[in-house]
Amino acid sequence: MKGRVKYTRNPRIDNDPIDNFRDSMSRLVQKLPSDHAIYLYTKHRTDYSLTYRQFYENVRAFGTALHLEGLDGKPVAIVTEPDPCFMTAYYAVIATGGVIVPLDRDVSDEEIVNFMKLAEVRAVIVGESQNARMKKLSKDLPDVARFICAYPEEEMPERFVRMEDLIAEGKKELENGSTYYDDVPQDLEKCCAIIFTSGTTGTSKGVMLSQKNLITSAMDSANVIDQLDEHTVLLSVLPMHHTYEVTTTHLTGQFYGATIAINDSVKYVSRNIKKYRPTYLVLVPLYVETMHKKIWEEIRKKGLEKKVRRMMKVSDALLNVGVDLRRKFFDSIRQFFGGRLDAIVCGGAKLNPQCIRDFISFGIEVQEGYGITECSPLLAANPINANRIGSVGPPVRSVTVRIDKDHPEDETGEIVAKGDNVMLGYYRNEEATAEAFTADGWFRTGDIGYLDKDGYIYITGRKKNVIILSNGKNVFPEELEEHLSSCPLFLESAVVGRAQDGGEPVITAVVYPDYSKLEGKTDAEIEEILREELNAVNRTLPQYKQMRGLEVRKTEFEKTTSRKIKRHKI
Repeated sequence: MKGRVKYTRNPRIDNDPIDNFRDSMSRLVQKLPSDHAIYLYTKHRTDYSLTYRQFYENVRAFGTALHLEGLDGKPVAIVTEPDPCFMTAYYAVIATGGVIVPLDRDVSDEEIVNFMKLAEVRAVIVGESQNARMKKLSKDLPDVARFICAYPEEEMPERFVRMEDLIAEGKKELENGSTYYDDVPQDLEKCCAIIFTSGTTGTSKGVMLSQKNLITSAMDSANVIDQLDEHTVLLSVLPMHHTYEVTTTHLTGQFYGATIAINDSVKYVSRNIKKYRPTYLVLVPLYVETMHKKIWEEIRKKGLEKKVRRMMKVSDALLNVGVDLRRKFFDSIRQFFGGRLDAIVCGGAKLNPQCIRDFISFGIEVQEGYGITECSPLLAANPINANRIGSVGPPVRSVTVRIDKDHPEDETGEIVAKGDNVMLGYYRNEEATAEAFTADGWFRTGDIGYLDKDGYIYITGRKKNVIILSNGKNVFPEELEEHLSSCPLFLESAVVGRAQDGGEPVITAVVYPDYSKLEGKTDAEIEEILREELNAVNRTLPQYKQMRGLEVRKTEFEKTTSRKIKRHKI
C-alpha cells in the first residue's frame, strides 16, 4: 500500500525551484533588499545581524579561499557552537565540490579523531569553545592541513588560521577578478555531506547525502510550513550538526528568504523566543513538553487554571463551527512565545498528545513529523490544516512510503521509503548500505507502523534497538554494552530503555555479575558494588548517555543458538 499524500502544492515552491546551493543563494540576494536579515544572533551579550548579501559575500569569499588553500573538493569538518559561521562553511564547502562533515562537539575526543580520520578530513572549522580542544587533538590529526578558527585565540600554532583572514583573502581574490567560485560545476548527485550516526566508531555509520537529497528535503520542509517567505522568522534551537536542524530550519529558511535567529544557549531559549518573536519553531519533544509544563505552572500560580480550561472548551467549540477566537482569548499565553508564533514542527521522538491538543487550543499548531538522517531527514509531517494527533502525518510530497509486513495478515510492518531525499549510502560500508535497502530499492527505516486509509503514518514501535530520548538524542545499546564489557564483574550485560509513566525512558544496565567474585556478599552489598562499577563507566560518557538504572540478574540471559542475547526477553 502506498501513502496518499494530502499536501497541497505550494505555488511559490513549484515556481521557484532550487537548482543548487550556490545558485540559490546568488539568485535570492538579487530579490531581497540589502537590509533583510538572514541571521540574528547574540554573542558575548552583543547583538549581531547578517544580511543575505553579507552572508552570500562571505560564502563566496570563503569558497574562493578554500580554492587558494588547496582545500576545494576536500572533506571539511565543522565542530562549533551555534553560529552563522557554521552555515558559511556549509555552503562554501558544498558549492566548491567538497564534502561537509558536521560533528557533535559533545562526543569524546577519541570519536572526534576517529570520525575525522575515517572521513579523510583535510580542514576543520573550529568554534570558539573548541579552540583548546583542537589544539590538543591536532597532534593526532596530521592529515588535517588547516584548523580554521571562527573566533581564534591570540596565539595560534602551526596549521591554525583565522576564518576572517581566509574570508578577507577570498574577497581580495574576487576583487582581482577571480571567477573560480562562480564557475565550479555543480554535481547534484555526488556526496556533499557525511553525517555520522551516534555510537562508537565500531557501530557508527557515515550517512552520505547529496545536494539533491538535501534540496529535496528542504523543499519538502518548505511545503510543510504554511507560510514561508521574507516575513517568516525561524528560531534555530537544536544543535546545528543535526540534519533535522540544518535542513528544516537553515536550508529551508535560506532557500526562501526567511530570517533565522540563532539561540545562543539552551539556558536562554525562553528569553530568545520572546526577544526574536519567531513565527515558526522546529523542536524536539523535550522543548515542547517543557514549555507546556511552564505555561501550566504559571497559570496555576495565578490561580487561573479553571478559568483557562473553561475558555479552552468554549474556544474549541467555536473553532469547530469555523469561529477562531484563540488569539483574542489566549493572547497572554501567546506572548510567552513572542506573540507571533503560528506553529511548531516537532520530531525526533514521540510527543505527548496532550501537549498538541493544548497548544492547538491556544492557537499554536503543533505539526508532529517523522524523519531519519538517511532521508535527509524528512519523511512525513502533519499538514497544518489536517492534523491527526497520534500520527506523524502523511509522507511529504517527494516521498513514497510502503509498509513491509512479515505476514499479509499482520496489522503493522516495517516502514520503508523511496524518494530523491534518500541517502547515497553509508561511507565506506557497502555491507551496511546493502542491508539498509530492500531487494527492490526501498530504504528500510527500521521502524514499525501502519498507514491509515488516507495515507497517514502511525509508528507503533522501533525495530532497531536504539533508545530515543525526549530531547531527540539517540542512544545505541551496543555502544554502552562495549563499555560495560570492560568491567570484570559484569559477565553479561544488556542496555535497555525502561519506560516511565509520563517521562522519558531511563537508560538501564541489566547485568549478570560474576558471582564467584562476590561470595559472601548480601544482595544489597552486591548491588552497591555493581553500582560503583556502573558509576565509573558513566563518568567516561556524555551525560545523556549515562545509565541511571541498574538491574541485577540471578541467572544468565536467554540466548539464541548463535549466543546472542534475546533482547525482547529482557
